[in-house]
Amino acid sequence: MLDYMTRHWWVLTVRGALAVLFGVLAVFWPGITAVALAVLFGAYALVDGVLAGVLAFRTSGSDRTPLVVEAVLGVLIGVVALIWPLATVIVLTILIGAWAVFTGVVEIVTAVRLRKEISGEWLYILGGALSVCFGLLIWFWPLQGAVAIALIIGVYAILFGVVFIVLSLRLRSMASA
Repeated sequence: MLDYMTRHWWVLTVRGALAVLFGVLAVFWPGITAVALAVLFGAYALVDGVLAGVLAFRTSGSDRTPLVVEAVLGVLIGVVALIWPLATVIVLTILIGAWAVFTGVVEIVTAVRLRKEISGEWLYILGGALSVCFGLLIWFWPLQGAVAIALIIGVYAILFGVVFIVLSLRLRSMASA
C-alpha cells in the first residue's frame, strides 16, 4: 500500500486541495444557504469517495478494506447529499444538537458522581450545561446553527486538506528518495 501511495502521491494532493477549497468556501461565505452548503459537501464527498475508490482499486491485498469502506461511504453520502440537500442539513443539525445535549448530560452526571472525589466539579457541570444549551440552540434555530456548523466544517476541511497535502508531499519525497 505504501508503495502505491508513494507512486501516486498526487491523489492525496488532489483530495487535500479539494478539502481546502471546500473549507475556504464554507468559511468565507458563511451566509451561503444551508442547502448550497449541503450540495457543495455532497460534491466534495462524492469526489473524495471516488478518489478513495481509485486508491482502493489500485491497492493490493487486505490493505484495501478500509479504503473500500471509505470510498463506498463517501460516494453514498455524497449522492444522498446531492439528491436531498435539505434533508442532509436537517439531519446534520439534529445530530449535532443531539450529540451536544447527550454529551452535556453525561458531563453533568459525571460531575455530580465525582463531587466527593474532586473539587471544582462545578466547572465540569458548567461545561455540561453549556453543551446542553448549545444543543438546544441548534435545535431551536437550525438555520443559524447551520451557518455556525458551516464555519466549523470549513475550518475542519481546511485543516484536513492541509494535512493531506503535507502528507502527499512527504510521500512524494519518499518516492524520489
